[in-house]
Amino acid sequence: MDYKTSGVDIQKGRSFVEYIKTLSPSVGGFNGMMEIPSGYTNPVLVSGADGVGTKINICRIANDYTTIGQDLVAMCVNDVICSGAKPLYFLDYISTKTLDANVSDIVHGVATGCAMAGMELLGGETAEHFRATDYDLAGFCTGVVEKNDVVDGSNIMVGDVVIGIESSGLHSNGYTLVNDMLWRNYIYYKEMPELLRPTTIYACLIQYLLDEIPILGMAHITGGGIPENLPRCLPKGMTVDVDWSAWERPELFNKIQEAGDITEEEMRNVFNCGIGFCLVIPWESAELTIDLIAATGLESWVIGKVL
Repeated sequence: MDYKTSGVDIQKGRSFVEYIKTLSPSVGGFNGMMEIPSGYTNPVLVSGADGVGTKINICRIANDYTTIGQDLVAMCVNDVICSGAKPLYFLDYISTKTLDANVSDIVHGVATGCAMAGMELLGGETAEHFRATDYDLAGFCTGVVEKNDVVDGSNIMVGDVVIGIESSGLHSNGYTLVNDMLWRNYIYYKEMPELLRPTTIYACLIQYLLDEIPILGMAHITGGGIPENLPRCLPKGMTVDVDWSAWERPELFNKIQEAGDITEEEMRNVFNCGIGFCLVIPWESAELTIDLIAATGLESWVIGKVL
């Protein structure tokens, strides 16, 4: 017997590593290294880990794995930037039955996402599991922020407002419900190809805004929607009066709600409903913030006030 007949092709694995090196020269050793950038007096490292959940099933249905790597990067980096951190590097873990073209597409998407976030793909692990029935992804991101510049919500006051920045769609949340609807033939992928639209990466936008406006708190709107994620950036005893009519909900969400006969409360607690990221800022900075965001090609709205 040998390793190949048992399910692992060592030569193919070596070739795959060489391919990844063309995407990121840092990959290939036993670990990855990066110096903390100069200019920080008291640098704080900020880390996060996440996955893409059952959105991977949509890739299988569509036979398209080219964008799920961007989702993986986005789900991690959008969490890390909530503290004001600048993303430094990313690591990934991919589990697969065998190394194939889909895995190459996934890694290429990861590299693309890292470039969009302005950080380096420092390394990772691609594991061949002979008995695996599908791909599984996990990502790990680290950023850095000056200690005095950490955004932790402590300066939020009553009367401050929440800016909601548009999402590109479902991002990578709520897909267990979506997959159940697909399985029951309530919806069809061919009629909703936007289900595969990749998650927006907000890193460069947030770095830009941090230099222009006073950001007091930030929230990445993921599983649990606005009701669960927005309060995570607020001081104890404060809440937000969300105006759900402040933005026009993208049609994709309406199609899902109607097809599944989903209650409004359930929609708000499962999906982002068109808002992918939130900022808490002083009310007097709202107009400038919306204008600055618009200049980058994204829409945003005042969607609530701190109480």
